[in-house]
Amino acid sequence: MGKIRQLDEFTANMIAAGEVVERPMGVVKELVENAIDAGSTRIDIVVEEGGLDKITVSDNGVGMDSEDAEKAFLRHATSKIQSSDDLFSIHTMGFRGEALPSIASVSKLTLTTSDGNSSTRIKIEYGKTVSAMQYPFNQGTEVTVEGLFYHTPARLKHLKSGAYENSLIQDIIIKFALSHPEIAFRFISNGREAFATTGQGNLLEVMYLAWGKEVAENAIPVSFEDFDYQVKGYIVKPSITRSTRNFMHIFLNHRMVKTYRLYKAVLDGYEDFIVKQRNPIVVLDIQMDSQLLDVNVHPSKWEVRISKEKQLEYLLKDEIRNVLKNTLLAPKVEPQKTITPIYEELRLDTDEVLTKPYVKEVEKEDFIEEKPVVQYEEKVKEPVVIEHQDKLPEMRVIGQLHRKFILCETEKGLAVLDQHACQERVHYEEILRALNHTQPTTELLVPISLMVGNDVVQRIEELNKEVEELQLSFEPFGSDTIILREVPLWMKEIHDVPFLEEVIENFKNERESKYEKIEKKKIATMACHHSIRFNRTLTLEEMKEVVEQLHTCENPYHCPHGRPTFVILDESELTKEFLR
Repeated sequence: MGKIRQLDEFTANMIAAGEVVERPMGVVKELVENAIDAGSTRIDIVVEEGGLDKITVSDNGVGMDSEDAEKAFLRHATSKIQSSDDLFSIHTMGFRGEALPSIASVSKLTLTTSDGNSSTRIKIEYGKTVSAMQYPFNQGTEVTVEGLFYHTPARLKHLKSGAYENSLIQDIIIKFALSHPEIAFRFISNGREAFATTGQGNLLEVMYLAWGKEVAENAIPVSFEDFDYQVKGYIVKPSITRSTRNFMHIFLNHRMVKTYRLYKAVLDGYEDFIVKQRNPIVVLDIQMDSQLLDVNVHPSKWEVRISKEKQLEYLLKDEIRNVLKNTLLAPKVEPQKTITPIYEELRLDTDEVLTKPYVKEVEKEDFIEEKPVVQYEEKVKEPVVIEHQDKLPEMRVIGQLHRKFILCETEKGLAVLDQHACQERVHYEEILRALNHTQPTTELLVPISLMVGNDVVQRIEELNKEVEELQLSFEPFGSDTIILREVPLWMKEIHDVPFLEEVIENFKNERESKYEKIEKKKIATMACHHSIRFNRTLTLEEMKEVVEQLHTCENPYHCPHGRPTFVILDESELTKEFLR
């Protein structure tokens, strides 16, 4: 007798549930996607104890008649595709027909739905239908899930606290709201409204509701495209960052996905503007022909494959960088005050108390440590004005603070320049410009030898073509070694062997070996070593030269390490501090 037999439908659904529904957040995701596909304009999500006790998702979509309501719980039963050809042109969030039967196999599920003509309620407990009957209901659908994973304790014990699961659910609802601002979402947790949107189609409003006023005020609208892709959304100025990538949202045809290569492309666009190990806040929706997007990769639908993905990466990186370059990115600093209470000693001598002035509190601006030291040459009576027709504001040098900062008057207030960071940026771009031009090479007395393996030696012509921009040319030396007989002059500034090893590694991993990319840190270090240090007194002419040089930079707002080169203290805020 044969050993292979077909699994029954219940067991198959249990297996599918393990892929589709890993935790309560997965249940919410699948049910909300169904609601979106039903054309809903309002979706309510109600959970108790992070969905461990109960989840209810209700919508005002088209609903179902009684026949479709019963068929919806059959495995691979769906209204969204008809044949295999449709898999190459999917326009809906769901299409596999696995979500409802999978959820019903690991919970007590109640479906109530109406298409406007007939209404139905179906109850299923852990894969077994308990009842199916007519039930009065407004047009739309409501799904209630209770006792999730109670019959699968192995899955249940790996879930965390209700508060943690609740945070995951709220995060997924925020993602839905960002990808569909035209839908009104309402999330109620343990009887309290935790998040809600109006459904007016205003993405910036959703960002404000999700992350607050500061993020919304610093969001830059973007819209760019090429032949295959159209990108719209907001990128937030690099002065506001987060420690994780959780605030980078990229949607493909309004679908939330996990695509790390596109996250990397966004980070590359921010690279010159953001501090290392910090991440930007972005919300981008990328529209493309559905045939370029393969969503049939995993049952959870988080993973996708994108045709011409490299093209999309370049588009994101280049356009984000251009937007940031052409936007005034100098951060504004609002004065903050520390309040030191002074307590009066209780006395019975009322005359002394009445005659002595009473002080409630002392206010001290913590950004002012002492009076600025303003330095002028004897012949100069007026501050020097530096005028430029560029994206930086006009700056009038007025002095130096603590031998660290250059102070300039601007139209909007006081600009405080980090003298070291400014020169770092200037020297960094000077070195880059020099390296972008062909430079003389010098022959080495002893060639550099690198053991790279036979696979690289066999591809020596490809390697030399890849590193041609770096003015390098390798020669084979045996079966697994290559040598370099001459190097460009700029390589004297760096440790050549580690650099060359990094070039070879990039080539083997099919990463770019562009100088600006792989040598960014080394160039930044070179620029740092040649820049004005802190605690150095500058003359007025030296300060003027620093500011003039900064105006010539392509990115004058940040040093090569991503730190700001200057900040602006707004005049209106300063005026308030003096109670004017």
